[in-house]
Amino acid sequence: MKKAHYTGLIDRYRDVLPLAADCRVISLCEGDTPLIECHNIKQANERDIKLFLKFEGLNPTGSFKDRGMTVAVTQAVTEGSQAIICASTGNTSASAAAYAARAGIKAFVLIPDGKIAMGKLAQAMMHGASIIQIRGNFDDGMRLVKEVANEAPVNIVNSINPYRLQGQKTAAYEIAEALGQSPDFHCIPVGNAGNISAHWTGYAELAASSGKHVTKACGFCNGDCQFTGKSSISNRPKMLGYQAAGAAPFIKGSMIDNPDTVATAIRIGHPQSWDLAQAAVKESGGWFNSFTDEEILATQKLLATKEGVFCEPASATSVTGALHDMEVGNIQNGSTVVCTVTGHGLKDPDIAIKQSATEMLTIDAELDSVKRAILNNI
Repeated sequence: MKKAHYTGLIDRYRDVLPLAADCRVISLCEGDTPLIECHNIKQANERDIKLFLKFEGLNPTGSFKDRGMTVAVTQAVTEGSQAIICASTGNTSASAAAYAARAGIKAFVLIPDGKIAMGKLAQAMMHGASIIQIRGNFDDGMRLVKEVANEAPVNIVNSINPYRLQGQKTAAYEIAEALGQSPDFHCIPVGNAGNISAHWTGYAELAASSGKHVTKACGFCNGDCQFTGKSSISNRPKMLGYQAAGAAPFIKGSMIDNPDTVATAIRIGHPQSWDLAQAAVKESGGWFNSFTDEEILATQKLLATKEGVFCEPASATSVTGALHDMEVGNIQNGSTVVCTVTGHGLKDPDIAIKQSATEMLTIDAELDSVKRAILNNI
């Protein structure tokens, strides 16, 4: 019998998601992204560390945001909403616009003036969102979104929406299913900070034996939720959250008013999921750290040239952190490590082109010219 085709993460994980049984599912067949084992990263090979990349850049709009958006928009439609709104550095706006288009409702997105990668802006525009560019940063946009939601009939679909985190937790389910257990360490970029708690919620649910949450990082039910998975793993990973040095409020220990980093997706100084992220890291025995733009860009290029994985700068932050913690011994030899690679490199092609050393050769359209070009560059 022919196997039914994959129809998205809500259909796959409906029994662990807080959605009505008869809801109209808004899906673009998100999820089911590849877990790619690295073979050419010497820091891992020398230490017998299994290093995996959960490549979320292969979701429908090119980022992990689709996992949460399918659930958030499905719930918004169930509630009768005709419009959604978000503040965004880019990926959320692209995802919200796509799922709103799929649902047949309106999307409003607030973006920082001149602080959004063109690949992401193009997506939101093509999907038909109403784009409002503000003279301020993401944190200003987030403040305004929360204020306007009290004045206009719109549903917020940023990660303060607990349905977003419920969708994003499914990545942990996929990872555990692929590995047969959870990894020893899960490394993740931290910007608005919802994703790290969402992953921790997934792992905690999978390891729970009581039928109740065993984490304060859920964001949905304050630790007393019926939407839990059956116990299927015996271990939970340490959650490691990595930030860009110019946008590292968790390292500073307080909010930052003017964050600055080339990794636009995590250029956030006032994380909306601060408490949830802190809870996830504390409960798991993990930690936060930060890295310079130069280190992050070097890792982005390393992944592209050594493993064939082209991710946006923010995504590379998770691997930057993992490699650092391997070097200093925080991640022990023989460990299994998963790094969430949050978005595709085509989200920000300008940054990639600027740091590429590859020269373009222009030659005559003749066989001998092509042959010489090849032989001279082998």
